[in-house]
Amino acid sequence: MIRVFVDGSAGTTGLRIRERLTGRRDIELVSLPEELRKDAGARRDAISRSDVVFLCLPDDAAREAAGLADSPDTVIIDTSTAHRTSDGWEYGFPELSGRRERIASSKRIANPGCHATGFIALVEPLVRTGIVGRDARLSAYSLTGYSGGGKKMIAEYGDPANAERLRAPRMYGLGQSHKHLPEMKKICMLENAPAFCPVVSSYYSGMQVTVALPGDGSAGPEDIRQAYLDYYGEDNGVIRIAGSAGEDGFLSASGLSGRDILEISVWGNPDNLILCARFDNLGKGASGAAIQNMNIITGTDELESLVI
Repeated sequence: MIRVFVDGSAGTTGLRIRERLTGRRDIELVSLPEELRKDAGARRDAISRSDVVFLCLPDDAAREAAGLADSPDTVIIDTSTAHRTSDGWEYGFPELSGRRERIASSKRIANPGCHATGFIALVEPLVRTGIVGRDARLSAYSLTGYSGGGKKMIAEYGDPANAERLRAPRMYGLGQSHKHLPEMKKICMLENAPAFCPVVSSYYSGMQVTVALPGDGSAGPEDIRQAYLDYYGEDNGVIRIAGSAGEDGFLSASGLSGRDILEISVWGNPDNLILCARFDNLGKGASGAAIQNMNIITGTDELESLVI
């Protein structure tokens, strides 16, 4: 029996993790009474009694919680930004070259950010194979549902008084200091962080990350698509390489809401290419990825509890 503690189970990511794990016969969920949820001593005890701990907390609280783990055998999976570029923490994106094996033997896993997941899924394979240079100056646009903003933003969008103000999509991170940029740059081995435009819109969940890739006329969409197939494989369970049919000329950002897969598609022509990663910001962008990492570490079927 695998003992699991979700520290921060009241938030959107933690709540979905608990929901997915409830009822699994190989897992015992360690819980705290509501009045002890923020008590450091009670949390330290819960962490010490657990084999796997999910940290679904703000960055500072996640750093504090990681310090409460006394046993070197306790696996910590941090869903915050706190440790994504830290030494001693493995980046939890198992589909990237060599990382599944490192995740399996690690005790400290930093779960990728949602926007970063899409960007890295698109760019890291192309940098690693030399299609995109490490000195490239890329730009990315990411459209997400409002659930990615947590309880506060969910309440904001659910308030009828805000309906008109929030009807249209809203850009943010305008100062180019978004918290996902450091991991995008580091994991993709880039010398320059991308120019990044995140946008939140008035639907609950689903995400679409696009990267513009100027071409030189030598490689078209099918060539890049084949490069992804060579890197990820025809079907590795979670990441799928889509054809070019689209949806009557459209591609909905909420098309994979509720699922844990990530779909890559390539559009355009040899002169101008558009790379797109579509997934659920709460699935492969958060809770689904965290559970996938836990399954790898514990030797469980990697897709257990995932909605594929």
